[in-house]
Amino acid sequence: MGWALVQETGSRWTLLSVGCAETPASMPFEQRLLAMQRAVLGLCERWKPEECALETLLFSKNVKTAMRVAEARGVLRVSLAAAGVPVHEIAPNAVKLALAGHGMAGKAQVGRMVARLLGLDALPKPDDAADAAAIALAGLRSRALRGLQGALAAQGAPGSKGGKA
Repeated sequence: MGWALVQETGSRWTLLSVGCAETPASMPFEQRLLAMQRAVLGLCERWKPEECALETLLFSKNVKTAMRVAEARGVLRVSLAAAGVPVHEIAPNAVKLALAGHGMAGKAQVGRMVARLLGLDALPKPDDAADAAAIALAGLRSRALRGLQGALAAQGAPGSKGGKA
């Protein structure tokens, strides 16, 4: 599981910490989930994030893998809820759109934008950590839109979430 903590100050973003929580494939699955929970709660305790951006799960051809990923996401979401961290999901094409300007951007193009926006000489490694930085940035870049959607929904505006259409 890749993770990245990005601080927004005005129109600047700073990468505070980035990494991956990894477990050995030989470890029993329940223990791997428990390790993920501990990692998430530890990150929340240390950094006190205001929110979490989570990439939307895409359907997989391998049902067993998709089920395991869904179970891990459940642990992630409940751990964040326990820590009081709101979660919003972002589709992979929305991450690409937010960072590179179009939803079909390639991984290299998104990576260059992540490095540029964070002022990095190179992308974080491994790839899961770089992806987490991209998702964090896309989450921050979508804040204003989410705020507007929330305000419209609170007013019951047509076409907004929670409003009448």
